Amino acid sequence: MGTESDLPQVLRTLRPSRGEPGLIGADPKLCAQALLVDGIAVSAPTDGGLSELLWSTPGTSVDLEDLQFTVGQGPALEVAVMCRPVLVADVARLPMDRWPALLPEVTALGVGAIFCFPLAIGSACLGTMTLQRSAPGPLPDATSTDVWLVANALIAVLLDSDPQQEALATAADSSDFYRAAVHQASGMISVQAGVSLAQALLRLRAHAYRHGKPLLEVAEDVVARRLAFHNDENGPDEPAGEGNEGP
Repeated sequence: MGTESDLPQVLRTLRPSRGEPGLIGADPKLCAQALLVDGIAVSAPTDGGLSELLWSTPGTSVDLEDLQFTVGQGPALEVAVMCRPVLVADVARLPMDRWPALLPEVTALGVGAIFCFPLAIGSACLGTMTLQRSAPGPLPDATSTDVWLVANALIAVLLDSDPQQEALATAADSSDFYRAAVHQASGMISVQAGVSLAQALLRLRAHAYRHGKPLLEVAEDVVARRLAFHNDENGPDEPAGEGNEGP
């Protein structure tokens, strides 16, 4: 459980110190405790249309972000488009057709409630903040107020000019962001198959989903040239084979 001193400490340390890696400082575990949830994750879009995980508690929150990124469904994707919160107090009560590919996996993770908030300036969504908890139930009003305090502080941090933020915007292959391999693999598939980056990412996601593999693992196989994608008789979403093909 959080304490009264947790939130001020989180807010004081959200801006990373000089020389500290990453766009966001503070301890995400401490932030989750202060907001009375089990985990937190912050993601932001890149100029290439992909999403980058910037800050999170380990375990379930990372798995939840990866699942949404792989299947292309979930609260974070909806929030990024609509720029308004998606609050799911009881995952078990959601109709299956809301997120048909995601919900069984979320249930398997043991997530009972998800609360996703936009990090927005007007109608421009800079990113998303997703809170998850194993126990179902709404956020208390006082906690919701604290969530918006954290969200506003995160917006201020993300708006800061910083070389690493520029790397995020361009999704540079040399950056050490969480999904750098996905960005690089999408570019390689785009060249291999002669498709757009958006279509390349769809192929990467489809392969990961069909084979039950983490998206990052499949991306690393592409980057290491253990897996290549081409247009052939297998159809537009099928990999041509595995091996040392590709640029």
